[in-house]
Amino acid sequence: MAQVNSSLTATQPQRKKTVVFAIIFILITIIGLSYVKWYPYYNKSILAITTHSIGTSILGEQADMPSVSWDSAWSYALAYFNAVWKAAVFGIILGSLVQVLIPTNWLLKVLGKTSFGSTAVAGLASLPGMMCTCCAAPIAVGLRKKNVSVGASLAFWIGNPTLNPATLIFMTFVLSWKFTALRLVFGLILTFGISYLANRFAPRANPADLEKMIEKTETKAKGSFVSRWMKSIGNMILYIVPTYILAVLVMGAVRVWLFPQLSDAASNSLIAVIGFAIAGMLFVIPTAAEIPIIQTFMSFGLGGGPAGALLLALPSISLPSLLLVAKSYPKKVLFFVAGSVVVLSILSGIAGMFLL
Repeated sequence: MAQVNSSLTATQPQRKKTVVFAIIFILITIIGLSYVKWYPYYNKSILAITTHSIGTSILGEQADMPSVSWDSAWSYALAYFNAVWKAAVFGIILGSLVQVLIPTNWLLKVLGKTSFGSTAVAGLASLPGMMCTCCAAPIAVGLRKKNVSVGASLAFWIGNPTLNPATLIFMTFVLSWKFTALRLVFGLILTFGISYLANRFAPRANPADLEKMIEKTETKAKGSFVSRWMKSIGNMILYIVPTYILAVLVMGAVRVWLFPQLSDAASNSLIAVIGFAIAGMLFVIPTAAEIPIIQTFMSFGLGGGPAGALLLALPSISLPSLLLVAKSYPKKVLFFVAGSVVVLSILSGIAGMFLL
């Protein structure tokens, strides 16, 4: 009896500490998102409603696109990082904090299963984030380090850019409700359906093993919070930042190849749909940048088919974001996700031929 009382006495302070850490994580998330996402997007929503525009295309006009060169890579990287650096820094911070502030057993109970329920919860949890695919990647990496299931972590990662509520609002007023409906339909399939199916390409976890993992989770992590956080964020920065910068530079350099000028005959062809689906999946853009890109391209004659393909392919994933999460997922999973984005973008493009 004395041992039981001693155990209870020891665990009560730890439980309080756990709750405090969770509250701190939530507060940091709310404050950070308010600064880098929610407040700026509120202002941008007013701009979209009143002017039917959210700015110029980050790619510029196709006719003005520079050839493959260092200048092309550097100019795009500057424009891109100027747009995303705050969210990128915050994404790294959250990705590291999720590893040291949120108890592993909490995450495993909710997001550790390969069931559709875990995938659905993670997909819904992504909606307030509104991050681009690269900014959400560090958080997905952090979740995987806590043994969150492949399907759940993918749903959170992909749901951030694909089902971004602010982007859907911008899209409705800048492009049209048809674009929004098309994006929503295929975005839901990608975020919840493809993420759930991706579990099949990962090593199968026995439910009994998951329960044992939850039971064995240490209630008290080794080392102080500061030392554990410094280690976590240091590892992320060492791997993510160099990979991120180099990948964006490469994409900036080859953008003229990925988005060539099309003739009138090819501007709404199936070949163009396929080409733009692949290019959009590889290319990297800030949040909601697909809207002015599509708006500009269509003003120069791009058809509804390729526009529909870009609508899904551009925001969902990118080569840089795939490289950022490469160590956290089996290669089969990443190839499946990339292939699925291309296929769904092609289907979106085909639908766009008739609807947009």
